[in-house]
Amino acid sequence: MTKDLLEKGAIVQRDKETFAIAPHIPGGIASPDLLRKIADVSEKYGAAAIKVTSSQRMAIVGLKEDDIDNAWEDLGMKPGAAIGLCVRSVKICPGTTFCKRGQQDSVGLGLKLDGIYHGMELPSKLKIAVSGCMNSCAENAIKDIGIMGTPKGFTVMVGGSAGLKPRLADTIAEELDEEEVLALVDKIITYYKTHTKKQRLGKVIDEIGLENFKTEVGL
Repeated sequence: MTKDLLEKGAIVQRDKETFAIAPHIPGGIASPDLLRKIADVSEKYGAAAIKVTSSQRMAIVGLKEDDIDNAWEDLGMKPGAAIGLCVRSVKICPGTTFCKRGQQDSVGLGLKLDGIYHGMELPSKLKIAVSGCMNSCAENAIKDIGIMGTPKGFTVMVGGSAGLKPRLADTIAEELDEEEVLALVDKIITYYKTHTKKQRLGKVIDEIGLENFKTEVGL
């Protein structure tokens, strides 16, 4: 049976013959030229569809295996980290850059986090989300690391996940500025990378206890 081609960022589709690729679009923010390029490549290689994903990527669906390398070359873009044991694309709401309800700069912070961590190999997949206000449009409460803007700064939550056994994230810090968030996220990921095996962050927290986890990351 045909399998995913991790090294090419290609995910086998339901027909077990064709693949989907998802170029990395940091924060889901795209220019008209980028959208045209994705459309042109999709048309050139006979893609079945372009799917806007829940992770703010655009998947080109239904490519033949022989066309994958050429499609990536034409795109000139890096694959989005959609599969594998790594940090996935950081999900970002419009924040103060675009949204009238934004209270903090989720776009600026989210793009910094994405630039640092996107694709980093870890014991398991790790998802990060940044919301600019308490509406939490990036769904930060169900991410491994969720960051939420408030009038007084950022709130940081950890251990959230969706799936068969959903878990709401635990709040570990409040009223942080951007630099404090970046420093805390670095401590969380460093701890996770060096002290755990193949398990999501929420399970790690459940095993050692939230207070012990906070101590481990310097809170």
